[in-house]
Amino acid sequence: MSFKVTFIGAGSIGFTRGLLRDLLSVPEFNQIEVSFTDINQENLEMVTELCQRDIESNGLSINITSTVDRREALKGARYIFNVVRIGGLDAFEKDIEIPLKYGVDQCVGDTLSAGGIMYGQRGIAAMLEICKDIRDVAEPDCLLLNYANPMAMLTWACNKYGGVRTIGLCHGVQGGHQQIADVLGKDKAEIDIICAGINHQTWYIKVDYKGEDMTGQLLSAFENHPEYSKTEKVRIDMLRRFGYYSTESNGHLSEYVPWYRKRPEEIMEWIDLGSWINGETGGYLRVCTEGRNWFKTDFPNWLNDPPFEYKQENRSEEHGSYIVEGLETGRVYRGHFNVVNNGVISNLPDDAIIEAPGYVDRTGINMPLVGELPLGCAAVCNVSISVQRLAVEAAVHGDDQLLRQAMMMDSLVGAVCNPKEIWQMTDELLVELEEWLPQYKTAIAEAKKRLASDDLIPTKNYRGAARLKTKTVDEMAKDREEANKNAGEADKAKERPAMK
Repeated sequence: MSFKVTFIGAGSIGFTRGLLRDLLSVPEFNQIEVSFTDINQENLEMVTELCQRDIESNGLSINITSTVDRREALKGARYIFNVVRIGGLDAFEKDIEIPLKYGVDQCVGDTLSAGGIMYGQRGIAAMLEICKDIRDVAEPDCLLLNYANPMAMLTWACNKYGGVRTIGLCHGVQGGHQQIADVLGKDKAEIDIICAGINHQTWYIKVDYKGEDMTGQLLSAFENHPEYSKTEKVRIDMLRRFGYYSTESNGHLSEYVPWYRKRPEEIMEWIDLGSWINGETGGYLRVCTEGRNWFKTDFPNWLNDPPFEYKQENRSEEHGSYIVEGLETGRVYRGHFNVVNNGVISNLPDDAIIEAPGYVDRTGINMPLVGELPLGCAAVCNVSISVQRLAVEAAVHGDDQLLRQAMMMDSLVGAVCNPKEIWQMTDELLVELEEWLPQYKTAIAEAKKRLASDDLIPTKNYRGAARLKTKTVDEMAKDREEANKNAGEADKAKERPAMK
């Protein structure tokens, strides 16, 4: 088979190298065309060199086309993997640090809360430009496979305003599936699940073991598990109060709802510092910063490490390669995908991006009807959907009033801040992130005037309730294997250290 696959944001080593391995582990794909593009020439060159070495070590004759010219990379592409981080870590740091001044303590800040909303403003502005290029030069009816966050917001904007068929992909469902199997003492393959909701707030509404629904046994199983009872306190509490386990990690989930991070003195009751994903303040920013610094410093040594082997047993659980395989070969794949609802979940809005089970084969991506979510689960999702809708419309139209309303409606921001604080925080975020927000030119000019006045609300010099120090390269060098895992994995919490 011969078709073209393009990676946008290919300088992201964690996603690009692994997703390429997954694709090229499919025997029929040994003659596909691969193109990489990124705005960072240095990162692009390093990742291309590493991936090209992998390809050659596996006996394939594919030559990666690597270019900073995005339109050139997209020409004739049938599948486009989007793994961009708009604004990079510089903007990400502002997403975390500015809200902290107002008491908004985020673990990740890339999906909801103040950081996720602003990440969406940057990402949507860029994605609409990317979609224009795709419409102009890619293969007609190509498929955009979006791995970038905020997943729901970007996928929503691309489908509604970008004019490009887009599916959002995440590994959250697979991780929770494994945890459920662990607490039930079963192999993952023995447990069949139906998971539905919205990205990062998807609910395991059915847990089947040999025809028996085990959902009612999960609470006691998690409460009695020696590790998860300590590391997943937020998820267990949500399970206790809503009746269903949620896909997302303890740290992620804690910042999507109003109850667990609103009082600094209570945050440590709900989190664990053994792994950043369990709730550390700015945890994802820390590990991403460490991973970037390590990869840039240690890159020459990576070329001396064993290359990836393109074998079926080495494929990850990321959905992307299996979707392409299903569409091209007809082999059936079942996964959980982020798509426009259109009635799949009947008590969530039709225009929302939902995450639900789907099947892929040569006929396309097919989404069975889920029906109604349990009422409480739907209520949690609907709050977040309202924030997402406001944020998408704000980003597309450069409407800072809608942006401020999204901030007000956000569960964590609204739990911590009053309206005046939200308005001033939004002003600061707009001004500090100006270079990535071309749609807000007028609003930013007005925000600058307000911030220059003497009538400002005092803010806090606050580092967060659970902040850890970012490791230096020398400190990371003491455990090179661990540093390599952090830099090289898309899922930076796949292997979690012992609890602290």
